Formats: sequence, structure tokens, C-alpha cells
Amino acid sequence: SSEVKYDNNWIRVVESKVLNPSGNPGIYGVVHFKNKAIAIIPLDENNNTWIVGQYRYTLNTYEWEVPEGGCPEGEDPLEGAKRELEEETGLQAAHWELVLETQLSNSVSDETGYTYIAKNLSEVGSSPEETEQLHVRKLPFEEVVDMVIRGEIKDGLSVASILKVKIMMDRGLL
Repeated sequence: SSEVKYDNNWIRVVESKVLNPSGNPGIYGVVHFKNKAIAIIPLDENNNTWIVGQYRYTLNTYEWEVPEGGCPEGEDPLEGAKRELEEETGLQAAHWELVLETQLSNSVSDETGYTYIAKNLSEVGSSPEETEQLHVRKLPFEEVVDMVIRGEIKDGLSVASILKVKIMMDRGLL
């Protein structure tokens, strides 16, 4: 049996009574995210990229991340990526490529993340959401990789995205 324990605009928590593999009773909790996670690695012709700094309430820390956000159920992830890139960095891109689909915490959550590379960039002006107070930095992509190595970028989707793009670059796939 399952019961909703918590529900808001962003998540729903369901607790299920289960039988474990040995036949004994147990419980399982699942956090359902009502948005897909979207990340973007914008790259200009010189392999510069943009990162976003913001305060994260859940950790009570200031974090650097790739441009990212939520894509509501029913919205195409690419359209969500286009919206998030423009909102957070003021950039639009003529070329998009999906480079990563990941399960973000599959032991307790059904959240899926999608990462796109955005190229052929043009500046149009940012429009962050009212809940966001963002600081945007343009850096060489290799410096962003170094930030991951030094532990200055810790967000899981950002780390996975940056390292995947680095490996693809090193293998000549980008």
C-alpha cells in the first residue's frame, strides 16, 4: 500500500509498505519531483562557458553551478533548457545537443536530469525568476573543470555535466 505523506508545487513524498526480498515487511519512501532537472553548458567559439552563483537554502551555502533549472511535466526538456539559459544568463543558442541523461538520486527519488550543450550564442538579456538572485560568470571551460577538481562546484548535475563534456572534448566528440 502507498500513502502520500507530503505534497507541494515541486515535490510529492510517497511512503509505501512493502515486503523486502527476504519476505519481511518494510517501508519505502519515494520523492517524486514535479519538474525534470535541466542543465546547460553554453560554449562560445573560444570554449568559454557561463556559470551561475546563487544561495542554496537547503544547504545554507552559496554555490556555483552551470545554468540549470526545472522543466515542468509535459514540457519538452529542450524547450526548458532554452528558457533556463535565457532566464539565467541572457543567452540564446542556435545549436543544441543533448549530451547527458541522468538519474539524480535513484535510491530515493525519480528525478531525471538532462544536460544540453548550447552553441552559436547570442546575448539577449537575462530575466531571472523572482526567487533567484544570481551572479553570472563567463570563464574558460577548462577553468570550470578545475573548479570541479578543487571542489568549488559541488552540485551533482553540474559536476556530471562538466566532466561529461570534458571527456567528450578530450575524445574529439565535440
